[in-house]
Amino acid sequence: MNKEEKREQQRKRLMDNKAYQTMKGLTKYMDRYYLDALLGIIPGWGDVLAVLSAIPFVYFSMRVIKSIPLTLAIINNALRDVLLGMIPFFVGDVIDIFHRSNTKNMAMIQGFVDGDETIIKEVNKRAWQSAVVLVLLLILIGLLIWLLISFGSYLYSLVFSPKNC
Repeated sequence: MNKEEKREQQRKRLMDNKAYQTMKGLTKYMDRYYLDALLGIIPGWGDVLAVLSAIPFVYFSMRVIKSIPLTLAIINNALRDVLLGMIPFFVGDVIDIFHRSNTKNMAMIQGFVDGDETIIKEVNKRAWQSAVVLVLLLILIGLLIWLLISFGSYLYSLVFSPKNC
């Protein structure tokens, strides 16, 4: 068996993987059918459900492909999706329609499965950038959660304050 046949056999094995099939389905429903944006309408839970859809991508990149840079890039995309989706007044939900993090993650994974040198080099080059961005995104998400809770508490105090009763 020559090198090309081995590569094709490995590619087929990766594409037959259950996690790979799950990622294809999630990409289809979350991005093509806009389920990501529809879930975002559920206050507080929509973005949590959307980020859970990244778990198969993280698993596949970390455990099957075994690429730390790819895993960082996928987590980066998922956290960006959460941050953008958390923008209030349905602005984040509209942005989710165009951001399509699952499609981006699937394209990166497909590039690794296909051995696309351009995608592999780009992901490897951005590994450090992804790590820094991940820390910043986690800080921003925490800040946004704090702001939303504070705003919600303020609105609650306006509506249910003893002065109004």
